[in-house]
Amino acid sequence: MRTIRILALLLLLAPLPARSLSQEETDRVIRKIDEMERSGGDYKALVYMEAKEKDKTDVVYELLAYRRSGDQKLMFLFLEPKTEAGKGYLRLEKNLWFYDPRVGRWERRTERERIGGTDTRRGDLDESRLAEEFTAKWEADEKLGKFEVHRILLTVRPGVDVAFPTVRLWVNKENGVVLKRQELALSGRLMRTGYFPRWKKVWSESKKGEVWYAEEMRYYDEVEKANQTLLLVKSVDTRPLETNLFTKAWLESKSR
Repeated sequence: MRTIRILALLLLLAPLPARSLSQEETDRVIRKIDEMERSGGDYKALVYMEAKEKDKTDVVYELLAYRRSGDQKLMFLFLEPKTEAGKGYLRLEKNLWFYDPRVGRWERRTERERIGGTDTRRGDLDESRLAEEFTAKWEADEKLGKFEVHRILLTVRPGVDVAFPTVRLWVNKENGVVLKRQELALSGRLMRTGYFPRWKKVWSESKKGEVWYAEEMRYYDEVEKANQTLLLVKSVDTRPLETNLFTKAWLESKSR
């Protein structure tokens, strides 16, 4: 009898298994990520980008990233180094275009384009649209370092063009920000891992609320193991931008 009572007590003291998130709760987590990072208007960021590749000299870039939420427009303009100054990317009607002032020509690029030849992709500096582009599935609740996180698997929706068709996220339970991201090819092979150790927020007048952004992003190439890219967002401005900024003519004028 005593043994039975001891076993019963141990069962009471044992931690309960983690409760899985329902589909509705999982979708809510993903929508929250989108909402936190959405500016609701215009957005301008000064970004430092450092690329390391095996047997190559480290390359440091500085660029401006411009966004407009209303019509999902996006532009990158390179400032440094001098050899890259004036180059840029412009998204118009879901098409990504690259401009090189040395040849004065625009070229259409895919979502898999490596920005500036680094391991950075368009989506790393764009507005989050996870709920629109992916379906979500809860996998587990676990610990990532000292943080309690939701691990969620994302699968691209039919007809949507993204850099990687499968994405796995580790989302901080406390504040809803992404701490880790794995990106996989269609075959299931791990292609890239990203870590986001620092987040900040600014007030957006157009949104009438706060906009969160990853101040530090570290991406590791899982195929070419020695390759990695560091992104630091040095400043963010949510004031309205020029009306005609998101045009080929505007970007071309910056390289003259």
